[in-house]
Amino acid sequence: MRKEQQRRAALVYHAKPRPGKTEVIPTKNYETQRDLALAYSPGVAIPCKEIEKNPSNVYKYTNKGNLVAVISNGTAVLGLGDIGPKASKPVMEGKALLFKIFADIDVFDIEVDAKDPEAFIAAVKAIAPTFGGINLEDIKSPEAFEIERRLREELEIPVMHDDQHGTAIISAAALLNALELANKKIEEVKIVVSGAGAAAISCTKLYLSFGAKPQQIIMLDSKGVIRKDRPHLSAEKSEFATEEAIDTLEEAINGADVFIGLSMADILSPEMLRTMAKDPIVFAMANPNPEIEYNLACATRGDVIMATGRSDHPNQVNNVLGFPFIFRGALDVRATTINEPMKMAAVKALAALAKEPVPEQVNVAYDETRLTFGREYIIPKPFDPRLISTIPVAVAQAAIASGVATEPITDWIAYAEELSSRLGNSQKMVRILHDRAKAAPKRLIFAEADHLDVLKAAQIVYEEKIAVPILLGNRAQIEKLRATLNFDDEVEVIDPKEEVYKEQRDLYADLFWKDQRRKGYTLYDTQRLMRERNYFASMMIKNKDADALISGYSRNYPSVVKPILETTPRIKGVSKVAAANLMLTKSGPLFLSDTTINVEPTAKELAKITQMTAKTAELFGLEPVVALLSFSNFGSSRFPQAKKVSEAVAMLHKSNPNLLVDGPIQSDFALNKEMLQNGFPFSNLSSKKVNILIFPNLDAANITYKLMKELNEALSIGPILMGLSEPIHVLQLGASVEEIVNMSAIAVIDAQSKKA
Repeated sequence: MRKEQQRRAALVYHAKPRPGKTEVIPTKNYETQRDLALAYSPGVAIPCKEIEKNPSNVYKYTNKGNLVAVISNGTAVLGLGDIGPKASKPVMEGKALLFKIFADIDVFDIEVDAKDPEAFIAAVKAIAPTFGGINLEDIKSPEAFEIERRLREELEIPVMHDDQHGTAIISAAALLNALELANKKIEEVKIVVSGAGAAAISCTKLYLSFGAKPQQIIMLDSKGVIRKDRPHLSAEKSEFATEEAIDTLEEAINGADVFIGLSMADILSPEMLRTMAKDPIVFAMANPNPEIEYNLACATRGDVIMATGRSDHPNQVNNVLGFPFIFRGALDVRATTINEPMKMAAVKALAALAKEPVPEQVNVAYDETRLTFGREYIIPKPFDPRLISTIPVAVAQAAIASGVATEPITDWIAYAEELSSRLGNSQKMVRILHDRAKAAPKRLIFAEADHLDVLKAAQIVYEEKIAVPILLGNRAQIEKLRATLNFDDEVEVIDPKEEVYKEQRDLYADLFWKDQRRKGYTLYDTQRLMRERNYFASMMIKNKDADALISGYSRNYPSVVKPILETTPRIKGVSKVAAANLMLTKSGPLFLSDTTINVEPTAKELAKITQMTAKTAELFGLEPVVALLSFSNFGSSRFPQAKKVSEAVAMLHKSNPNLLVDGPIQSDFALNKEMLQNGFPFSNLSSKKVNILIFPNLDAANITYKLMKELNEALSIGPILMGLSEPIHVLQLGASVEEIVNMSAIAVIDAQSKKA
């Protein structure tokens, strides 16, 4: 994405459809006068009195226990420096968003206009009663050290400056694993730290907690090696001053085992890297450009173990692996602080998690055949669903063991299960889809690129490298719209009606006629049809002139599907194509089938739809757990509609014995595990979370997914066509730009899997 395009996209993202990235929503009913009387006057006085009698009741009757303040004075914002509190607000809102989507923690971002440490401390202390924890952010050093120290001492809630401790915790986990792979001991290695800001000093202190020796550490700042004979050193830098008579990074790095970079781009040269010890560990964490580029480091030393702060290389040191889950554990035991044992517990849990078998969902997300512990996988990936149920548990246990927890947990299995169910990981699914598509972009036809929303989506897809767009439609209209969007990048534009494409149309017509000549089509008919966009685009796919296709934005579903079904063969063994919608709900991803194609499928067809939907779920890294829905439960009705579903289930149990599937079952029993366990404990679904619903007919499926989309505001991705031999998908009429972008990612992933 070019700078001007990125600038425009960022401003639109933060401004539309409403300014900012967060909102406050009620968690209680408010529809009736009774509700309002309980929420405010006079009912609200009752919990107020209870809290007055016992202040700890504030956790029982308010949101304090799940509310964190992200607080900054804007003096050290990202790579922008001292830009002030107002200009820092977008960053603080972003941090609030990350807390919510990764750990279900509510956040108020607070920007304080106070550079003086005393004034800042006083402001934070004054508002602290509102919060269960405080995350300090983007405060310049050395003031940040004193501010955090004082607030930790003077408040009885967890306080953490993430700029210091976040990177320290994640990098320490990576370092422990890297040292294990290099067969080195932390107490013996020579460590060079480039940078002496808040993050670098906190990292180094945490390494000491794990056994690193001060005399084996050399730290550098912008003036060179920090030596004991340098005057006017701060207390923090003095702790890591060396007695060695060296001045430069080149001198310091010679023979070093570990390089920790938290400074600036390109300061570690290949020549310096060559002087490091065998199996050097290089964490080049400057952002956006590391101290040495990843590929250059790997080309220079084949034995290097490398990590960066970037997501496009292995071993990303990303603070989001830490702060949401550390605060989650601290809040859940009402810890009075975040102490060293809690941070060390997070380090050990992260390091251990990287050694465990990786869920298929993570492999799918990062386009890996199989992620395994090794030089290119020393820390977990940010979208690993196990983080939420692993790190908070370790932190909470450490808080209890170290005596800072005021609300101990006793049932750790139940706690881990509760953590896993908090978010359902649905919010990560879209990112997973986009990242997987980006791993191997394909040539994607937008068959209605002469419509503004379709072209907007194509532009996003191009800029985000999700696919290589081919814009198909009326050329004059496409170019006019491109001008309004400043979409002047070199992308292919095709107008099938133009004379320049006659030879291509004739080729496609001949190919199509050979397939259809015994089905009533003449050669003249097929030549005429090739002037129509969906026939032409489908034949492009068949002739391998493109990899994937999406259409349907402006035309009714049957008229778009007909050309696709006539031109595109089905997968072997599939008699009827079907469609599924992926609904991203608060309780997790849910596939619904068949939502658009088959009006009244037979039992045999229902079984086949189930098999295809299960394979689609596996494509997303999910283990299929399938409920075939009906108005009855497990044979309670002998009506033909229910009997049909029973027959389909019997077929599936026989043909797919390893598939977790059952029915007929009513939708509430399928989705409510407690109801199912109480009513029908014999079902193989009773201990599982259903993620696929198969409907008995099109009426039920289509109505349900549209109701969920509109009333519950569940994000819908689909319909995903299943059973075609080619990656072709049809949008819903009038799909939003977001929906088109998501379907583009689906089409690319489909193309990737069919090409494999």
